Amino acid sequence: MDAVLLALAAVWGAATGLLIPRAAYRFAVEPEEPWRTTCPAGHPLTGPARGWLGPARCAPCAVPAARVPEAPAPGTAASETSAPGTPASEAPTPEPPESRTTDTPTPPAYAPTTLAPLATVLVCVALAAATGARPELVGWLALAPVAVLLAVVDRRVHRLPDPLTLPLAAAAVLLLGGAALLPGHAGSWTSGLLGGLALGGFYLLLFLINPNGMGFGDVKLALALGVALGWYGWTVLFVGGFAGFLFGAAYGLALVLLRRAGRRTGIPFGPFMIAGALTGVLLGALAG
Repeated sequence: MDAVLLALAAVWGAATGLLIPRAAYRFAVEPEEPWRTTCPAGHPLTGPARGWLGPARCAPCAVPAARVPEAPAPGTAASETSAPGTPASEAPTPEPPESRTTDTPTPPAYAPTTLAPLATVLVCVALAAATGARPELVGWLALAPVAVLLAVVDRRVHRLPDPLTLPLAAAAVLLLGGAALLPGHAGSWTSGLLGGLALGGFYLLLFLINPNGMGFGDVKLALALGVALGWYGWTVLFVGGFAGFLFGAAYGLALVLLRRAGRRTGIPFGPFMIAGALTGVLLGALAG
């Protein structure tokens, strides 16, 4: 049963992870810019959910490069190059294939996104291994791809879009609320709601104190992460919240030591919040 559960989690992670590159490309824009509607080569993005769901490459970009033969030289008939009976010494020398064909370049893919599908698989498998066949696992697997997508977007443009953070918080409340109605769960929906309010309120306080150091998108993300962490209790909420700050501080310190950033350089904090929350959820699930 455990092997089947892990396999299903891996398949789910792979299927949803492959959808992340396109969505991340469309969401990764500056706040004043609209969401992207075309691929890097200019083709309209079409498909399910108005083009938000789909493979990394759009259909035209996925076509392999074609090799198109060049037209014959002016004044030369095609039959002249292969007329029967022509002596070998008088026959035109064939040009190498490279000079007779033209490569049609393939437009660039959405980059860099190769790690997002792999990360989604690893996260889903880790959640399945720690949680086991408990009702809340459905919620964790549903929330994980969105969390990875948020981390990718924030890493690129230092932005956590509202169409992702707010639905993520609502989904966490609804999914864990449903899990609380089923037997065998290992958490508390009430403590999850209180955890969301607590962590969201804490980040809101930090935002009010220093708006330049904490974005309001982080506040909205904290609502969803607080619900997930609070599901397993206040200890897990504290551990997961503190781990996010610890991971972010370690990353910032490493950049300073490597002289790739200064003390005032801004870093995307969303990925570290998500990594800290994942750490807390895994610990809570193992202890549950």
